[in-house]
Amino acid sequence: MSRTVIDIHILQTVPPSNLNRDDTGSPKTAVYGGQRRARVSSQAWKRATRTSFDALLDRADLGERTKRLGESLGGLIVGQAPDLAGVKIDLANKALTALGLAKPAKATKAAKNKADDGVTAAESEYLVFLSHHQLDAIAAHAIAAHRAGKDPDGKELKKLANQRHSVDIALFGRMLADLSDINVDAAVQVAHAISVHAVNNEFDYYTAVDDRKDDAKEQGAGMIGTVEFNSSTLYRYATLDVDRLNDNLGDPEATRRAIHAFVTVFAKSMPTGKQNTFANRTLPDAVIVRLRDTQPINFVGAYEEVVTYDSPTGRVREAAERLASYATSVETTYGEQPLAAWISRVGEHTAALDTLGDALPFADLVTAVADEAAARLGKEE
Repeated sequence: MSRTVIDIHILQTVPPSNLNRDDTGSPKTAVYGGQRRARVSSQAWKRATRTSFDALLDRADLGERTKRLGESLGGLIVGQAPDLAGVKIDLANKALTALGLAKPAKATKAAKNKADDGVTAAESEYLVFLSHHQLDAIAAHAIAAHRAGKDPDGKELKKLANQRHSVDIALFGRMLADLSDINVDAAVQVAHAISVHAVNNEFDYYTAVDDRKDDAKEQGAGMIGTVEFNSSTLYRYATLDVDRLNDNLGDPEATRRAIHAFVTVFAKSMPTGKQNTFANRTLPDAVIVRLRDTQPINFVGAYEEVVTYDSPTGRVREAAERLASYATSVETTYGEQPLAAWISRVGEHTAALDTLGDALPFADLVTAVADEAAARLGKEE
């Protein structure tokens, strides 16, 4: 069978911001090419992508990641069987214990969330990712077992938890240390975004005035503090294994929809860190997508040497020129020409990227990528 890989490369300029903080509240950074760069972790952008799916996909196509499984499952049980409202949490806890996601003792520990029936809702020891189809099926099994006077069947519950994966689980995977047989291999890999230039974090000194001080004719601020930030032109990269995604979803049309959704929201999403403070949300300067049948290729090497602040052509223009030159050089040297390539870009400063693919408006690019990748599913080499 043929292999299909989608590589997504993005240049995006972000004004003063703090998209992704470390444990001290500072914007995350990394040293690359001997220079400190702005960094946004892959986890931060994956979450931003996953939470953006709500605007494009139905609830049934998505999942829920939580430790509070008893609470979630209890709500579904009472939704399917209102007459079981008084025992919904007890039934949920029994199902989760049989499934192996909550130990019996877990349901009797000090309650963080008490149910209406007075029973403590079970929690798992770690975040668990289940599709809404899977949660609904587990709830239905718990109800049926209760009505039949039986305990939930752990083997059957495992089967239900490993069927009808949601789009987000199929893309980002699922890893359960205690239930490795229902793990899902991720179809997507996301790189840490880094700036194409060196950065030095800055500090915003702010004051907040107490409104009542004017009435009392008092002077001075009611509160003072600092917020750390930087601004950057980021290189972002993600790769999608179309065949693995199709294996996870089990349906070519669902795979096409998932590709369409992922390319759309990965490009347009942004982590929400300090957005109210900086109003920093932007869209990419350029999106480049390459369809391959060999292996993913990250072009971050174009920026091993930093783009300088005094670049005579501007940072974005130089970043685009470097990306076009480096991508062409790598693909020519290693014989890794893409099967198809598309670009969407903004302004003349990104014109150098026209050599990398067919220029299309973003909506048309997304459709072309999804259609071409789906058309290759099942083709023989």
